[in-house]
Amino acid sequence: MIQRFLNSQAKSISSASLILAASYLASAFLGLFRDRLLAGTFGAGNELDVYYTAFTVPDFIALILIFGAISAAVIPIFSSYIIKSKEQAWEYVSALFNIFLGFLILVCIVLIIFTPLIISLVAPGFSGDKKEMAVLLMRIMFLSPIILGASNMISGILQVFHRFLVTALAPVMYNLGIITGILFFVPKFGISGLAWGVVLGGVLHLAIQVPAFIFSGFKYKLNFNFRHEGVIKTIKLMAPRSLGLAAGQLNTIVITAIASTLMAGSIAVFNLANNLSAILVNTVALSLSTAIFPSMSMAFLQAEEEKFLQKFSNVFRQTLFLIIPISILILILRAQIVRVILGAGKFGWVDTKLTIACLGIFSASLFAQGLIFILSKTFYASHNTKIPAIISGLTVAFNIIFSLILVWLINFSVGFSLFVQMFFRLEGVKNLDVVCLALSYSVSVILQVSLLLYMLYKKFPNLKVKEISDSLQKIIIASVIMALSTFLIRQLLGSSVSLQTFWGIFFQLVLSGIAGIAIYTAATFYLKSQELKTISDSFLKKFLYPDK
Repeated sequence: MIQRFLNSQAKSISSASLILAASYLASAFLGLFRDRLLAGTFGAGNELDVYYTAFTVPDFIALILIFGAISAAVIPIFSSYIIKSKEQAWEYVSALFNIFLGFLILVCIVLIIFTPLIISLVAPGFSGDKKEMAVLLMRIMFLSPIILGASNMISGILQVFHRFLVTALAPVMYNLGIITGILFFVPKFGISGLAWGVVLGGVLHLAIQVPAFIFSGFKYKLNFNFRHEGVIKTIKLMAPRSLGLAAGQLNTIVITAIASTLMAGSIAVFNLANNLSAILVNTVALSLSTAIFPSMSMAFLQAEEEKFLQKFSNVFRQTLFLIIPISILILILRAQIVRVILGAGKFGWVDTKLTIACLGIFSASLFAQGLIFILSKTFYASHNTKIPAIISGLTVAFNIIFSLILVWLINFSVGFSLFVQMFFRLEGVKNLDVVCLALSYSVSVILQVSLLLYMLYKKFPNLKVKEISDSLQKIIIASVIMALSTFLIRQLLGSSVSLQTFWGIFFQLVLSGIAGIAIYTAATFYLKSQELKTISDSFLKKFLYPDK
């Protein structure tokens, strides 16, 4: 029964999206629990600064060497092979595994040796014990790219076979590993237990997928054929994609480097607020883009442009339909979200106020963060990885320059500093620099999605613009109605419950959020939104009429 469960296949894009969204949501709740444990155990201070810094370079290596190959090359290339011959397809996978993982192991060994130098570059503000702690954690975390590299390559192959359930459970297992590290490893090993929890999460991420991978037909071969046609094509396709991802991760590294020179806790506040906002992106946009990508790749391979563009329009509109209202809810209820999820233990009031401000800034760009997933996957499905890479590089450069300008302004312009304090209600708070980093990041994300949309329209002039704009108009009207209603309900509840207690804030958050969702649903129903009908037909009927 367990084998049947793990090897189950999604029958449609809608069911695949539902599976992915449900698992991402489960992973998101575990992520919230993880961050609450981290915030309550350590507070926004040196320990969490070190923890998030230790992630930067291992994530950078995994992204440019493995993750880029999966989304940009492995799925479409493996799909083209599987149509012709299963034997050729698995031969390609074996060669790719051996070459890429072998190279990844060598790279990580070299980086482990030079970790002290790397920490000096990515966190120039660290010194003494803080630097030594960062070196130790990063060295342990260099095991993670190797394990997750293998696991994510397997995920890409399983998605071609529509085995979305087992791939969707992998992130859940990853978070369980990190939580295990916080609860059981940290008391025994100290802060290094956080790093070992990350490694355990990677092992669980891989282990749950291996049985389904073998069941799909994979048989390992010791094949190091560097001249394999598929491997060469993978390298050619992944190179620009990897550069694009490298640019994005370089963004994180530069923000970390700047934040390391600021007050202790800046890196922690930025990452905690970003994690809270990323839950929306991962649950909605990542699940939808992952589910649609294989079928979009197939439509492009079969030269069915109308079908290709219709799939893009559907997933684009569904993403906006879900992300815009939830991002508005996050903006309106940001204080309640931070206080309920992170307001415990050593996480102080100043940390809370800064995180609330950063979360509000991030929420304004969530629609752009979500659409980047969709737009990038659309370019990759059409075998164009250069445009997203170039745009990503340009926006990273913009973010770096804009961040430095804003940080300079906040420190040397009294007028700008007072404006930021008043606008974000941060009177008396000293560490305003981190708010500037969040603001620069959000502006750069909006710029990136604007450029991607423009280039996609140039590439596909028959893009269904009217269909998208009609839907967007209804979404905006319904969202405005929801925003006004939710704000009034939040204020009414605030005068009815005690906001000095956890349960008072919790009920204000939950009841306001539920009311907002209900009002938005009713408004889109009245406006006859096609996206609401799609969700109802695709998802709800599966529960009401499972046999049909």
